[in-house]
Amino acid sequence: MAVFRQLILGLAVLAAVTFVWIKYVPESLPLLERAGVLDVLGIEYAPPQQGEASQRRRGPSGPTQVIVSRVEARVQADEVTAIGDGRALRSVSVRSEAVGKITDMDLVAGDVVDAGQVIVRLDEEAETIALERARLTLDDAKSDAQRIKTLRQTGAVTEVRAREADLALRTAELNLRQAEFDLSQRRIIAPIAGRVGIPDVEVGDRIAAQQALVSITDRSQILIDFRVPERVISDISIGMPVSVMPLGLRDLNLEGRLSAIDTVVDRASRTLRVQARLDNSDDLLRVGMAFRVSLTFPGDPVLAVDPLSLQWSSDGSFVWAVRDGMATRVNVRIVQRNASEVLVEADLAPGETIVTEGVQALRPGSEVSIREESSGLSVALPTKNL
Repeated sequence: MAVFRQLILGLAVLAAVTFVWIKYVPESLPLLERAGVLDVLGIEYAPPQQGEASQRRRGPSGPTQVIVSRVEARVQADEVTAIGDGRALRSVSVRSEAVGKITDMDLVAGDVVDAGQVIVRLDEEAETIALERARLTLDDAKSDAQRIKTLRQTGAVTEVRAREADLALRTAELNLRQAEFDLSQRRIIAPIAGRVGIPDVEVGDRIAAQQALVSITDRSQILIDFRVPERVISDISIGMPVSVMPLGLRDLNLEGRLSAIDTVVDRASRTLRVQARLDNSDDLLRVGMAFRVSLTFPGDPVLAVDPLSLQWSSDGSFVWAVRDGMATRVNVRIVQRNASEVLVEADLAPGETIVTEGVQALRPGSEVSIREESSGLSVALPTKNL
């Protein structure tokens, strides 16, 4: 008895569902008629004529009103990013070649010095005396050589004595050069132009030979060393533009150029060392700073559609294209999503019209009427990090 009641209840539910289906989905009538369900229910069905079918697709109030946008062409750019270290265009550590006490030092951290400028002086009293002695010796040797030359013409001087006078003159000249060199070593000059670092010595200090005194850095340009994957080696070249952002100054975006490319790929990381050069005429950057470096390479052409146009079904994503005034379903494959557009691969052409609003009432072959065309997509080129 219970089974009979359940059977009656199930048939009643099935009949109710079939009634609702017939009432709200008129397109189901041909299917039910072919299955013989309408005959069982005692419902007569007459297939609509061609004009009636067209009217049904249009709806009771005519074509479906939709808002559309245009398909646009984009070039998906590939971007390589890396972290690099900055170093100066030139940097030297100034050292003394001589031993002595510092008597004068014209150095202030951060000052700019010129190449050849004297920056440190050592005590030079002994060297000055040696220079004066060498000059006196040279003058005496010149006088003696001139006297021997005059006497030699009369035959009063032997060949040996003349050679001795000649040798004494040449020795005196060399002694003078040595004295001048020793005195020059008491004045330490800047080998390059640049900015002075913090000095390691002060006036009055006694320094040893080869002791570091101060560093001088030419940071008018910053060199950034970083590495790129080996797959982009064929796409990089000297002079290629790079985007640079100091990690310590995230609001500062700069542009540099590739200045050097290494010749050997690192076997462990499969990367190649490259170098970029960045102008620092404003002196905002410092040696040793870390930089985020980006290289952009043109990619493959793709299509960009409005995110509102994307629809989903069991077969995947699709859009409604308007062709000859009718709605046509076109399957798409999403390549990348952005805030203002979606990059896709599909059987669409740049400039083609697709529906963004009013998609709920569309069916394949539905007649549509364009109510409004939305504004164009953003022109910003999307990027993909490698």
